[in-house]
Amino acid sequence: MAGVLLFFLGIAFFLTSFSYFTLNKKSRDVVLERLQFRRRRTSGASTPPRSLSPDKKVPEATSPDYQDVFPPSRREALADFGNKVSSKTGDQLTRTPDDFKDKAIPLEKSYKEGSSTHYTPTGFSTDEIKALGDFPDYAALSGVPLPAPHETFDLDKAVPRPYRPLRWAYHQTMSLTKMEPDWWLELDKNYVDRIKQRKELFQKHGDCVLDMLPGSELACKELMEMILQFIAARYPKHFELDPTRQVFRNHILNTTSDLANAEPLHIILDNVPEDFAIMLREPDTGLYRFRAGIICSSLGWNLKSKLGMLLHEIHAPIPDYKEKMQFSMDRYFAKKPTDKPIQRGSWGLEIDAPLYMPPGDPHEVHRSSQHADLALDRCNLRVDWQTLRRLPLSAGIVFNFKALFTPVEEFRDEAYIPSLLLKVLKDGKKSMMEYKSTWHVEHVVIPALEAWEEEQIESGVIEKDWEPHTLAESPFFPGWKEKWDRVQGF
Repeated sequence: MAGVLLFFLGIAFFLTSFSYFTLNKKSRDVVLERLQFRRRRTSGASTPPRSLSPDKKVPEATSPDYQDVFPPSRREALADFGNKVSSKTGDQLTRTPDDFKDKAIPLEKSYKEGSSTHYTPTGFSTDEIKALGDFPDYAALSGVPLPAPHETFDLDKAVPRPYRPLRWAYHQTMSLTKMEPDWWLELDKNYVDRIKQRKELFQKHGDCVLDMLPGSELACKELMEMILQFIAARYPKHFELDPTRQVFRNHILNTTSDLANAEPLHIILDNVPEDFAIMLREPDTGLYRFRAGIICSSLGWNLKSKLGMLLHEIHAPIPDYKEKMQFSMDRYFAKKPTDKPIQRGSWGLEIDAPLYMPPGDPHEVHRSSQHADLALDRCNLRVDWQTLRRLPLSAGIVFNFKALFTPVEEFRDEAYIPSLLLKVLKDGKKSMMEYKSTWHVEHVVIPALEAWEEEQIESGVIEKDWEPHTLAESPFFPGWKEKWDRVQGF
């Protein structure tokens, strides 16, 4: 009996103690403190508490994994090529093989060396690519039509469209818009001089402006063929492509290129005054690396310093890129469709017109001070007009841009442009304006913009109470087409 009583007394004590310690946190803490038990302080934050060991760090959140993320397949386009590619027909031909993700062409291996069971990220096998041959119908393969012939084009008078990619409120975003297929590549009256300048840069700087890494052979060939198809269609009086004989004629420069025995990037350098960077998918991560290109228009960097880098490594110097853009850009590249190329513009203010300014270039000295004797007519808006598109076969992503220089004095008769640029220069985020390096000309440009803004208000061109904001016509301005036509004599 006594044993039973002690048993129930023990149960009662246990239940009482359990309730006490469970329901009365304050008392529980006091008792534990007196018994010299040390509790870990409860954190009010939602993040994990600091490690008990000062030598151990809480691991950072891992980056998104894009290894199993692929762009949309373009295999449906194979139906347009009949039995040239394969004896398969219908769904058997156009369906992406179930195991293509596990049979990627290695990043550093040429498609010519791959087995028939190796595939590109857009689902094409190496055998199919070889069967398509040279200069296949890239309009069908990509879903982006060839341009219409530029009937009114006059090389002696042609000037670039007046791009003014100014935005307010100014946030660091990519500001992407749909690419106009007719304007992927654009020629102007400086064509001959610019080609000469770029070839001289290559002769002087070599692989600092043009280079390719192993595994980029298909993308380079594909890009070259797409470019030649484009300019021959857009400017038929000036360029002639004979894909059967592998010959390209440039009637502006009076040159003939043997395409079968020339490096694709050199053909581009000799005929197109624009820059191209080719990014290829890394099979192990699904991220994109810079693998080949021609960059003759860089400021503060060169191709050699960036080649081989991942997308976010290339953009590391850009303010807010890691915090605001890296995730969305990696995801965008991973999923980007072939038939949806985009365009955008970046800008800065320069003294004169520096095209290529690698680190240490003498022209950099202009950016370190404000010269009291700087003339306004030496100040130019530099716009890097850019496009981004995916190549259909290799699935490489091509970043293309051309540097365009416009005298700041041109803004005087352009509605809203003085006010908009003035707002960005005065109130733009400090880190972004430092990155753009506009300070060295602001002491000359800002007073001029203020005077032109007042002129436009007094003449009724803009409203007195107009609040600066991105224009509906962006990247242009009201009346841009009339001014552009007038400058060209139309």
